[in-house]
Amino acid sequence: MTADVQATRDVVDIITGGWRAQALYTAVKLGLPDQVEAGRDNDAELAKATGASEQGVHRLMRLLVALGVFGGSNSTGYRGTRVSAALLDGPQSLRDMCLLYGEEFYSAWDHAHHAISTGSSGFEVAYGQSLYDYLGDHAATARRFQLTMNAASMFFHQVPEVYDFTGKKVVDVGGGGGNLLATILAAAPDATGTLFDRDHMTPKAREYLSATVGPDRAEVVGGDMFEGVPEGGDVYILSRVLAGHDDEDVVGVFEHCRRAMAGPSSRLLILDRFVEDENPTVLPALWDLHLLVTTGGEHRTLDRITRLLDRAGLSVERTADLPMETTALIVAPRTS
Repeated sequence: MTADVQATRDVVDIITGGWRAQALYTAVKLGLPDQVEAGRDNDAELAKATGASEQGVHRLMRLLVALGVFGGSNSTGYRGTRVSAALLDGPQSLRDMCLLYGEEFYSAWDHAHHAISTGSSGFEVAYGQSLYDYLGDHAATARRFQLTMNAASMFFHQVPEVYDFTGKKVVDVGGGGGNLLATILAAAPDATGTLFDRDHMTPKAREYLSATVGPDRAEVVGGDMFEGVPEGGDVYILSRVLAGHDDEDVVGVFEHCRRAMAGPSSRLLILDRFVEDENPTVLPALWDLHLLVTTGGEHRTLDRITRLLDRAGLSVERTADLPMETTALIVAPRTS
């Protein structure tokens, strides 16, 4: 029987994905993108600047060049690429994402077999508590998580294109670091906003919103969305906050939003990825499994989220596509 070379290559590419991820994580941990950007373009200079072994740096850089993270070589000089530019330290950097996924989340994935076998979080096996409790106890990781969520917000700039926020009072429920709310308020100068999130998430959000849109246009309120949300909003937003929670809790959040709305013209915007059981695509399916491993949560199908909204007296008015296989649901309260 002749070996299927392409199938073998496909298997090898899949099973070595973790090696590639850890190579990129190590490069970020060492600060190699910033070092190359600063002009340190050979193994000796990079090793001296990072305190790493020159031979180790050489072998790591060789792989990263092969992966397209960097260009050039030790002999001709390393140079940055669009990929390494995305990892440079700065407001929109994916640096914190690489660190979080290379450390805490990588440890959680070490228990993927447990998570898939039991339907419970691998993170809890690795760290002895849930992800959200862990973030509450570890300020540095919570900040990294917040920055990761902000950096992974490639679709935020298009949200004002799918809904008109002009003159609206916007309530961002579970708003994290404030990036989405700031983007919306920048696009609608006469709108005002409230960011609502757990107390340990609010200091960074308050700092960010004060610096970007000013404290007169955006307030920050601490609380628990499962107990209630701020009242009187024209638009409530739930962006990537539902996946870690069970159906009954999600229905409860929907009900809180509906009761808090200023009136029948108010709307709920749900921004999330939705999985498809037929003809699935990689990104939603991959992130769905990641949620199982890290929180015990899941992405839902559009049909399932529609049924949960119906239980809360809400109906999907329309949908809109956003980048990174994200969907916006514009949801209205039922009037009868």
